Amino acid sequence: MNRLSKIFFTLSAIILSIPAWAQQRFPKPEFETGYVQPATSQASPRLLFLEYLDVFVLMAALAVATWFVVKKRSRRGVMWTSVFSLLYFGFYREGCICSIGAIQNITLAIFDPAYVLPLTALLFFLLPLVVSLFYGRTFCAGVCPLGAIQDLVAFRPIELPKWLQKILGMIPYLYLGLAILYAATRSEFLICRYDPFVGFFRFDADFQMLLLGGLFLLVGIFVARPYCRFFCPYGVLLGWMSTFSKKHMQITPSNCIQCKLCANSCPFGAIETPVEEEGNRRTNVQRLMTYLFFIPLWIGIGGLAGSALHLPLAKFNKTVYLAEQLVVHPEFKQDPDHLDARAFMQSGKSMDTLVEEAKAIRSQFYWGGWLLGGFMGLVVGLTLVKLASHRNRKDYEPDKTNCLSCGRCMDYCPVKN
Repeated sequence: MNRLSKIFFTLSAIILSIPAWAQQRFPKPEFETGYVQPATSQASPRLLFLEYLDVFVLMAALAVATWFVVKKRSRRGVMWTSVFSLLYFGFYREGCICSIGAIQNITLAIFDPAYVLPLTALLFFLLPLVVSLFYGRTFCAGVCPLGAIQDLVAFRPIELPKWLQKILGMIPYLYLGLAILYAATRSEFLICRYDPFVGFFRFDADFQMLLLGGLFLLVGIFVARPYCRFFCPYGVLLGWMSTFSKKHMQITPSNCIQCKLCANSCPFGAIETPVEEEGNRRTNVQRLMTYLFFIPLWIGIGGLAGSALHLPLAKFNKTVYLAEQLVVHPEFKQDPDHLDARAFMQSGKSMDTLVEEAKAIRSQFYWGGWLLGGFMGLVVGLTLVKLASHRNRKDYEPDKTNCLSCGRCMDYCPVKN
């Protein structure tokens, strides 16, 4: 018993002494007496050489894709170029930098003199547009990683009704206008925040973004490239440039034999069929002039609607949102869990200053809403004008604005010389 008693008392002494050792070895930090918050460390910037390497790869990929489309007329070559672009710009570069998101960098540089625009962002924005101006949307065909990942899952594409394509085709214009508005007001980079595929490229997206990307890919099995056709804001600019291209992809290298195989093979509905002028020419001209006359009305209606929505649109700005919260709930100023309110209180600004800043931002959204709404009204008016106008076509031709230059129609065309 004496031996067991000694062992028991020895173990008890060791256990009781552990807190004392812990207190000596790991003293409690004194956050309220001289503690200094460590500086936040940031990842080192990408080497300048590697940034320009990305630009070089972009130029090379554009050149190769254009060569396959215009000269070689090879769908297989375009496909393998897109696979390379998916691996490099998508998974290796993790979707950044990209030409689509560069819209926001350009906008912010225009409206914020303090922002320094990287030359690489400018080149990523301009190079695909320049190529599209001369050769069509070969960037979409073989260089864009967002398009490539959708193209790989287009197993059973179906053609949507024309009226539905026209309605959904309005969304990219609205998305482009909103992206410019939020970038110009220094509120948000919408395109980057809601990129549906960057989560797959980086393997670290939130569940909601993974779900969004998964839905796009699931829909893409049956509706080819849904993001490219009905959401991509950069596609609007590429379509404008491609409209004027002189050496755009041609379906057949020789005379069209009217076999219709190209129209059946295009999953994007971008093949214009032969058409003769319908109805009386004078009646068609009168209808066209009527639609042109009403374009200013559409612009005015759109501008009024956009300005009326400036308050809900402005709430996405952090300053406006914080000002509204603190005015309605002043108790948030003392809430330690409200990080934005605590940061504002520590900044030393007064509530009057915050309210004035929010008021100025709302004013920016008011005029920005006018411009955005007017732009959408113009888009609606021009769409109606295009529907009212008719151009005689004897052959099947690609719609230069909406054709993605993927080369499927060339592959199906039986005319090879």
